[in-house]
Amino acid sequence: MRIKNAVFKGVFVDMKSLPPEPLPEIALVGRSNVGKSSLINKMANQRHLAKSSSTPGKTRTINYYLINNEWHMVDLPGYGYARVSKAEQKKWGKMIEDYLSKREQLRGVIQLVDIRHEPNENDVLMQEWLMHCEVPVLVVATKADKISRGARPKYINAIRRKFSLSQQDPILVFSAETGEGSEEILAAIAELLQNENKSE
Repeated sequence: MRIKNAVFKGVFVDMKSLPPEPLPEIALVGRSNVGKSSLINKMANQRHLAKSSSTPGKTRTINYYLINNEWHMVDLPGYGYARVSKAEQKKWGKMIEDYLSKREQLRGVIQLVDIRHEPNENDVLMQEWLMHCEVPVLVVATKADKISRGARPKYINAIRRKFSLSQQDPILVFSAETGEGSEEILAAIAELLQNENKSE
């Protein structure tokens, strides 16, 4: 797959307002500041399509991007940011939960984790929730340029253990700086887009 066209579709604050089109959707989840916006921009080959911020927790909405006029990439609010009030965290959590469990257009989820750090409790809870909902999940380890290639297996294995994944479960590495992993992620997305609607 190649992304030839990508446009920002809009921001949404609840399930009722989401785009009604039946286009398939791929969602991005991850901790605040894990690099979701950077991944979107690199995939689309546009610097400012998704606005990234050095301030974690800034994305508080569901952000939609129309890709190739065929499918939507959906950026969900980053989770686990401590400086946000408990009430706000609960609101985000409910919004993410509703989307992941009820959105019929959803074909799969890309869960981003920082390769340098073991997945934390929020990451594990998200992974378990996705498995419970039977949503196909692709784990992508971001910021791969921060770790030498020789050291990567140790960090990947730590992620695999924390998520209780087998050696057959793929974990892709990605760098927004170098673009490493972009083709593999796009190929995985192409597979996810072939998934049938989740049974209700």
